[in-house]
Amino acid sequence: MGRPRTPLLDRERIALTALELVDERGEFSVPQIARRLGVQTGSLYHHVDGRDGIVELLRERVSAAIDVAALNLRPWDAALEAWARSYRAAFAMHPRAVPLLMTNPVRAPRVLDQYERAVSLLLEAGFAPPDVMPVVMALENVVLGSALDLAAPEAMWDVADGAATPRLAEALDAVGEGRADRAFELALEGFLSHARRRLAEHRAAG
Repeated sequence: MGRPRTPLLDRERIALTALELVDERGEFSVPQIARRLGVQTGSLYHHVDGRDGIVELLRERVSAAIDVAALNLRPWDAALEAWARSYRAAFAMHPRAVPLLMTNPVRAPRVLDQYERAVSLLLEAGFAPPDVMPVVMALENVVLGSALDLAAPEAMWDVADGAATPRLAEALDAVGEGRADRAFELALEGFLSHARRRLAEHRAAG
């Protein structure tokens, strides 16, 4: 019997199947992936380094949609803003992957390269070294929190009795559509303003 033209199993198919499971359930297991692919669980270990290896395949798959070239823009704040918007869009397509990926250490080389570029950008701009990772992490907090918010119901507060919480009911009526986008713009603007101020303070102190 001849060998099939298309391999039954490879890293790409494993990553796609794991991402399908995460999009559906918010989690995956190696046996679940094997069952969906119609192979033995042990077969997966010929292609990936266990569960952690699959998590990193997922990270690479989701992060591939981020526009890394945004980090080549200048000035630094324009680069961070463009990167943040692209980062948010990439994770908004797979919001249920956020908790999984953010609670596992980053090991994927292509993703680490994005962080290397972001760190280099901030150091080149003149940020104090102790401030660099907090700036990156704060930006991620804004981006990933907003990506999760995009997947939430438009009406996150179920106010059945407006008389009991009249000010909340009024505020919800006033916000209108696009709540998540407006909240992201406000958070991103606040983050960038604070980062600019931190940089100015460091330059003045130096």
